Amino acid sequence: MRNELPFVLDVEASGFGAHSYPIEVGFVTPEARSFCWLIRPAPHWTHWDPDAQRLHGLSRQAVERYGREPAEVATLLNRELDGCAVYTDAWANDYSWLARLFDEARQRPRFRLEHLRVLLTERQAERWDATRQRVLTQMRLQRHRASSDARALQLTLQAVQRERVQ
Repeated sequence: MRNELPFVLDVEASGFGAHSYPIEVGFVTPEARSFCWLIRPAPHWTHWDPDAQRLHGLSRQAVERYGREPAEVATLLNRELDGCAVYTDAWANDYSWLARLFDEARQRPRFRLEHLRVLLTERQAERWDATRQRVLTQMRLQRHRASSDARALQLTLQAVQRERVQ
């Protein structure tokens, strides 16, 4: 069993469909340092889903006002994650949103995105949902945001790897 925690990433988006795009990206390092940036939508990124907004609590006006340009966020991600394997629990969604970000920025990611599932045994995977619920309850998160979600995933991984099957 590995003792070192992995880099874990989460993305919040404008919606859930094909026209959605990233509005926030956050990750946690193995040392539990958190990074999180709002992303200002590119002018042609127009899709906005009120259901997604209810989930993450970010308005389009807030990300337009406080977000960083896609190129800046892509550069920051590459600087902080260069050469690393980075894990997510929603690989297909996060991969497509990061691809959209990096395409807009005309950059290539210098890190590899992997699904958290590859780090789990079958038994650990079976306990994932219950363990995650317990971790979320213990964290008492007040908001659903990318960096706090990434930390919750990282802590869930740590807990499920430490649990003994009874």
